[in-house]
Amino acid sequence: MSYILKRIITAVITLFLVSVLCFLIFSVVKGDPASNLGGIWVSSEQLTEIREEMGLNRNIFIRYGEWLSRFLSGDPGISYSFRGESISSLVMRSLPVSISLATLSLFFILIISLSVSLLTVKKEGGVLDGIVNVFTAAGISTPGFFLGLLFIFFFGFLFKSVIPGNFVHYSESFFGFFGCLFFPALAIAIPNSALLIKFLRGSLFAELQSDYIRTAKSKGAGFFYIIRHHVFKNACLPAVTVLGMIIAEVFSGSIIIEQVFEIPGIGSLLIKAIDSRDYPLIQALMVYIAFLVVIANTLADIVVMIIDPRIMQKGKIK
Repeated sequence: MSYILKRIITAVITLFLVSVLCFLIFSVVKGDPASNLGGIWVSSEQLTEIREEMGLNRNIFIRYGEWLSRFLSGDPGISYSFRGESISSLVMRSLPVSISLATLSLFFILIISLSVSLLTVKKEGGVLDGIVNVFTAAGISTPGFFLGLLFIFFFGFLFKSVIPGNFVHYSESFFGFFGCLFFPALAIAIPNSALLIKFLRGSLFAELQSDYIRTAKSKGAGFFYIIRHHVFKNACLPAVTVLGMIIAEVFSGSIIIEQVFEIPGIGSLLIKAIDSRDYPLIQALMVYIAFLVVIANTLADIVVMIIDPRIMQKGKIK
């Protein structure tokens, strides 16, 4: 219980530091939302009035305290570039799309990595093993956005089944919504699946060479029985840790994929906010993304401890 509490405290401190850094960086960066709203012909007097109305001329620590208080209360503020619309409504409109894309990507990652790893671990060094090694090497070295462009070319221009920008909201059609997310999720999943397969198969091969596995074989235990009852749990430990990093990569990588497929998620909203220098919206989105990443890594550490409590007892995890 103390370990879980430590991980939660660490996550809270990390999120606090992320919020401080985001606020400070966008407060000292050249240019501000007042200059963007005023345009290139705005006078210095008008620019000063706009900054006073927006509260940009006040002390930075006071502004951060007020922003943090509003953010924790569920009201991060008003967007400068979306005609005064509240940031919370913008996030709540885009966040379900990004979470659905990430969830579908993680589903593909688990299905691909588990099935390939378990079905090919029996014979090391064979033809199938070589094919999997080629797949993992190619998958790890291929960016997700490049796969997305390939999907658009082959299934969009050639087969007319993918049309970027022709997005169907889940409130209109669930299957249409799933169809719009299928190829983007697959583009995110393939490189991450290759990475997870590499770690999981390596752990499976290492466990199969252990002495306790030889003992189980000498007692007449079958291969899949050994995998299910002995090997898989121990082999999952490093894979779960990698999975936590993959979840962070899924949420960060989806920003580019959303742009490639023109999906109206958090990534697209963040790019629009950066283009218009909408600093309150950028700060809120950065903290939201950091929250999802930190929570994913924290849950991965907790799952590793639950799978094998001996790790914490031995002092390997502090």
